[in-house]
Amino acid sequence: MPAEYPEPLSFGQRLKIQRTRRGMTREVLGGLVGRSASWVKALETGRLKEPRLPVLLQLAEALRVRDLADLTGHANQHVDLFTGPSHRYLPAVRAAIDSLIITTDRQAPPVEHLRARLDHAWAARHASPYHREVLGELLPGLIGDAQLAAAQAEGGERKRAQALLSEVYSLAQFFLAYQTGAGELLWRVAERGIIAAQDSGNLHAIGVASWLLAEAHRDSGQWDAADTVITQALELVERHLDGADTQTAAMRGALLAEAAYTAARRGDTGTAWNRWDAAHAVAERLPDAYYHPVTSFSRAVMGAHAVTTAVELRAGREAVRQARAATGAIPSRPRRARHEIEVARAHHLAGDPVAALATLEAAFEAAPETIRYNGYARRIILEEVETRRGMVRQRAAALAARVGMD
Repeated sequence: MPAEYPEPLSFGQRLKIQRTRRGMTREVLGGLVGRSASWVKALETGRLKEPRLPVLLQLAEALRVRDLADLTGHANQHVDLFTGPSHRYLPAVRAAIDSLIITTDRQAPPVEHLRARLDHAWAARHASPYHREVLGELLPGLIGDAQLAAAQAEGGERKRAQALLSEVYSLAQFFLAYQTGAGELLWRVAERGIIAAQDSGNLHAIGVASWLLAEAHRDSGQWDAADTVITQALELVERHLDGADTQTAAMRGALLAEAAYTAARRGDTGTAWNRWDAAHAVAERLPDAYYHPVTSFSRAVMGAHAVTTAVELRAGREAVRQARAATGAIPSRPRRARHEIEVARAHHLAGDPVAALATLEAAFEAAPETIRYNGYARRIILEEVETRRGMVRQRAAALAARVGMD
């Protein structure tokens, strides 16, 4: 903490430090938790006491504070809010990424062979309820071989190898996201992914890497950086739309949906729904059965995007309405589980904890590894475990045990 603050820091001082670190005004923070700027000021100056746990969790979520103790200063509140446990395959994936300098005479597999393995890995991820387990087994070898191919390829083949390496790094981000001890590694592969994509000149690879980089910026509270990445990627894609294939068009839709999320996180209702409308228009022009293998962009996912946009705008009832209106089955198990978590957030915002917990239970059935690593789900469960309503508390405690929240 900054030296100008004496120890021990008060709750209000900690709140102000966390807010200013993220460049938030009091108006923005207050809006994210349904309060006023004057209420935030009263907390920061000590005129109001430290709020109860439900409000603390809302503040921590809005500020992306990963450990609740960083906000409260209470040693007995070390609760990791936004990351799950380190996966057992994390050391192997880390070792593969760290082995970037190639000092071997081994010949890299052909790019076509690697593309088949990568396509298989994406398909396996979408089909499995334990998608991190699947990726953890496949990634170390795939990363090593893709890095080797990019190092050995020459001429036009080198650009194809770089595009494939970029997408392998993108796949690694799905494995690394929200894991304890993987934050620095995630940023490393995100940056390597965009560099490899730019080196390849492949429009789709650049779009995918930009989409994931923007998501990383948004999740860490760097909204301006997320906007910059999305804006530049959209400008590039839109310059090449004439005659573009379905995959490129879908990439544009995914970028627009990502822009809607960032605008919603800011509280910019008009821009958020304008971007969602633009993404929806793209989706309507896609084939009925089309499903983008990386971003999940499709007709089926637009209802899920509408729910998340409303949730990020803190509009619980609208989000519930959007959830009821959503049509189309999402074929990816982890993406379907994530949608269920967003619906649970909607019910929670609307003041219906029973529906929220029931929806989280459905998310667990779809993909246990999604809910175990999702901070929003963990926050709802943690809050309801503390409720005074006996039946709700028991249901939340049972779900906490299944999720592995000690």
